[in-house]
Amino acid sequence: MRFAFLLVGLSFAVATQAATLGTLTLPPDAQGGPVTLFYPTNAAGQAELRGDLTVNLAPDALPAPGNGRLIAISHGSGGGPWVHTALAQALVDAGFTVVLPLHKGDNWTDTGQRGPESWQQRPAEVSRAIDRVAADPRFAALRLDRVGAFGMSAGGHTVLSLAGGAWSPERFRAHCRQRLAEDFQACVGLATQLTGGLLDGPKLWLAQQLLDWKFGGDAAPRTHADPRIAAIVAGVPLAADFDPATLARPRVPVGFLTARRDRWLLPRFHSDAVLAACAGCELLADLPTGGHGALLAPAPAAAELGRLECEMLCDPPGYDRPAMTALWLARTVDFFRRHLLAMP
Repeated sequence: MRFAFLLVGLSFAVATQAATLGTLTLPPDAQGGPVTLFYPTNAAGQAELRGDLTVNLAPDALPAPGNGRLIAISHGSGGGPWVHTALAQALVDAGFTVVLPLHKGDNWTDTGQRGPESWQQRPAEVSRAIDRVAADPRFAALRLDRVGAFGMSAGGHTVLSLAGGAWSPERFRAHCRQRLAEDFQACVGLATQLTGGLLDGPKLWLAQQLLDWKFGGDAAPRTHADPRIAAIVAGVPLAADFDPATLARPRVPVGFLTARRDRWLLPRFHSDAVLAACAGCELLADLPTGGHGALLAPAPAAAELGRLECEMLCDPPGYDRPAMTALWLARTVDFFRRHLLAMP
């Protein structure tokens, strides 16, 4: 799918004030898919219209020094790098370099491995993306001992794993068995929905059979450690399958972005549950009228989405996207500045 673009930022609300985005894509290799980078550059940019956003891009330009730190972004299920352009712009404006792996089997061109199969491999894909930046001489000036990570939705699950969280397919199945009717979209995705009609009973029965068959009994904890990750921000994350004890005292600073009108990943089962268990996690912004797509900036284009996709991703009535996007971008950039730049 394509998305219409909206760009706001810290004091960077006007596109002409934003820095030129250096951008390049490292091609797929034997271990994974393509990796997109956005970075500071002194090169002149070429104005490109993407939806309703004009962005100054300098493809394959030489990087400028910036602040020497890297942020990895893990996109959501069915997503890709360009849906996080506003965040990349805000981070580059602050001097960061940004790297975004395209998650195998769970991206806008290929959704064949959605769910726990993708969740298991995603953290390692982030680590490999950092490895590829480390191996590229154009980015030799970066200090990769303290890397930040941002993730939205399934990407939020990714970064919570990188923060030390442990999850399992069995915990996901158990959550869905207990809360299937309430958290239906989190458990089954966007294949169908409950409508209050006569078919709801068969839908619930079939969904539970499939969840039991695919995930039942696989209780082995999934973890992934990368000592380079030094701070993470989880936006509207999938999180009901984590062992709360493993995130009670995460090994790195953790920030959260939540949206009260998220109908895909209900906060009370996901972000709120982790925040309640976590002694040191920081709620960066709680968007009272935001839906699940609130952190997609560019915004989802309703005309290019299916009905159920739009119900989950399009902004609810009354959501002030420019103001709220400026808020969460500013607080996210500030979080990474505090935890990555204040350290030697």
